[in-house]
Amino acid sequence: MWPHRADGSSGLLRSVVLVALGTALLTLSAKVNLPLPYVPMTLQTLVVLVIGAAYGWRLGSATVMAYLAEGAIGFPVFAGPVGGLAPLVGPTAGYLFGFLAAVFVTGWLSERGWDRSVLQLFVAMALGHILILAAGFGWLAFGMKLGVEKAWLVGIVPFIAASLIKNALGAALVPATRRMFDARG
Repeated sequence: MWPHRADGSSGLLRSVVLVALGTALLTLSAKVNLPLPYVPMTLQTLVVLVIGAAYGWRLGSATVMAYLAEGAIGFPVFAGPVGGLAPLVGPTAGYLFGFLAAVFVTGWLSERGWDRSVLQLFVAMALGHILILAAGFGWLAFGMKLGVEKAWLVGIVPFIAASLIKNALGAALVPATRRMFDARG
């Protein structure tokens, strides 16, 4: 499906296209949000974890870094019509930087076969979600000085059920998509 060239440039082109596609999906997923106090609920964690599972840790990490860089330079890629440094130092900062740890772990586990089983991928994605939520919680509690109790109530509790639903959706979607593409090859 992807053309191979003798000079190896198809691999670079493929990576560039996949990073661009991934950052576009992350941007779109940020725009689907439920505004909550401090941190909105978005579809970004689902997309981050699917990118990790589908791309692996290297390309997945590069994609999330490109997304964060796009936002840092001012492109309106984050939830709401915002870009720039404010989201990277405000209440959402911990979650955004937690994306890197999550995509790394999910991608690393995926490269070791965890993406071939719905149950194992669910666990890999759950670990990714835990990393994102832990980074967000830590930043809210200590970086934003909300304290442990308030950070727990606004930064973890509202996201638990949605995280489980996103894990189930992602864990079913990735292997099904792989089977679909494998059947075509």
